[in-house]
This record gives sequence, structure tokens and C-alpha cells, in this order.
Amino acid sequence: MAIVGTDTTKHAHRIHRPRVDALGLKVAAVPQSTDATCAPASPRSAHQSAHAPPRLSSLVARLSSSYARREKMGKRWIPLEANPDVMNQFIWGLGVTEGEAQFCDVYGLDDELLAMVPQPVLAVIFLYPLTSLDEKVEEYDASATSTAGGKDSSEKVYFTKQTVGNACGTVGVIHAIGNAASDIKLVEGSYFDRFYKQTADMDPVQRAVFLEEDDEMEGAHSVAATAGDTDVNVEVNEHFVCFSCVDGELYELDGRKSKPISHGPSSPETLLQDAAKVIKARIATNPNSLNFNVMVLSKQ
Repeated sequence: MAIVGTDTTKHAHRIHRPRVDALGLKVAAVPQSTDATCAPASPRSAHQSAHAPPRLSSLVARLSSSYARREKMGKRWIPLEANPDVMNQFIWGLGVTEGEAQFCDVYGLDDELLAMVPQPVLAVIFLYPLTSLDEKVEEYDASATSTAGGKDSSEKVYFTKQTVGNACGTVGVIHAIGNAASDIKLVEGSYFDRFYKQTADMDPVQRAVFLEEDDEMEGAHSVAATAGDTDVNVEVNEHFVCFSCVDGELYELDGRKSKPISHGPSSPETLLQDAAKVIKARIATNPNSLNFNVMVLSKQ
């Protein structure tokens, strides 16, 4: 698990290895330097030094926001941990051929750290803390009729809404694989093989309903969720989104939104760098938080 820091010093993006659950809540951060000789601090002291006690008003706002989302999503799953090992066992068990593709950590957004990421990159998964501004955007987007800039998304984009609480990790995985279907070999007759064939002609809302009623996926999600290190009973306030390149465009796929959001031209070769620019901008809007995580789905 790699958390991307936001320092602007020489070692700009320090690595933090928190325990996170499916929407990425950091339970105990362990700052680590890129210098292999640097010993990590204890989880307790690292967590205490990284965060000052929150203001009561801020805490109330976060809890109110969390309860509001809970009311909108009746069914809730156990949060999925932002952990490549957990994600890999999840997708391999559902039909991605082991050795075909895997999730990997991104240790920072600087060019030299991005260059370490296994290529080719098929999708980027970003986890970030939700704020009151995100809630306002979500409410506005619910009634919107077009994507950003008024441009319709490509019909080739595979997109589903999210109607199950704590399911954003699984929805991110579904978006990642669904938009890389031509590059990933799925086991014939496997869950993913059947799922994408059955939902191919559905709209995003119909896909969400299908997923919500799918006991097989819920069971697989629960197994993966309990395979991580994080306490599954911890309340979370973070969210997964997926970035994919489809038809020469970079799309942000967020189940809370009504449609895919286009972030401009991209290509399979520049997907990671293009997504990193968007992610950097997102992190800059919440500089006091360390609860950010970036992973990629790479073809092996």
C-alpha cells in the first residue's frame, strides 16, 4: 500500500504505508523514506506526529457527510482494503488469468517514480478523502445531463453507477478491467467473463442494479475485504475512482457520478502520466491529508 505525499521539497512525494480500508481510511501511518537505510517510525508515533487533533466542527462535518452517504446507499458491503495483494487475489479469483495482469503500488507522482511502474499500464486506481466539496459536486452531478465540457463520452467506455455503500473499491476494479477488456484474457465461463457479457448492453443504472443483486460478487467482495490487515469495522470517509484511456481520451470513472468525466486527450502509453497530473491537482485541493493511495493495473 503506498500513500502519495504532497511535499514540494527535493524528495517531493514521501512514501507513507498506512493501513487503509476499502475507501482508504488510514489507521496508522508509517512514514518511510525512499532511502532503504531509513528505519520506519512506530505506527503510533507516526500517526500522532502526522495529524494534529481535529477541530470539533471538522469532525462533525465529516461524520454528517458520512451518515448522509449512508442514507443514500441502503445496502452496504465491508470496505475493501487498498492493497495490491488483496486486489490481485480478488481479480484472479474472479477470472483474470494469473500472470496476465496485476495491481501494483505507485510510490510517488514524480517522473522518476512513475518510471518504476510496470508497463504497460491498463488503468490507474486513485483513492482520496472525500470532503464537503465532493458532496456538493455529487449532488450537482446527480442532476447533470452531460459530462465535463459538454462532451459526450465514447460509447466504448464501460461505466456503472455505484448504489452499494463501501463498494467503490470493487466498482473501481470493474471499471479498470471493463475498459481494458481487449488487453486482458479472462477465463472463459469465469465470473468476470459472464458479468461483462451479461451487462454489455445495460446502461450504468441497470449495471448498478445488477451488481447490487449479485450474491456471487458480494460473496467474493466479502472474502477479499476480510483478507486485508485493516479492522473491517472502522468507519471510512475515502473513495476509489478509476482512470482509463478509451478512444484517445482520459476518463475518470466514479460510480458516484452520473457519467464518465473526460480529462482530455490521452493514449495507452501516456495514461499513467496523464492520470498523475489529474491526481496531483486533486491532492493539492486537500494538502493537509495523507489519505491518498495510487495503484495501477498493469499487464504482465
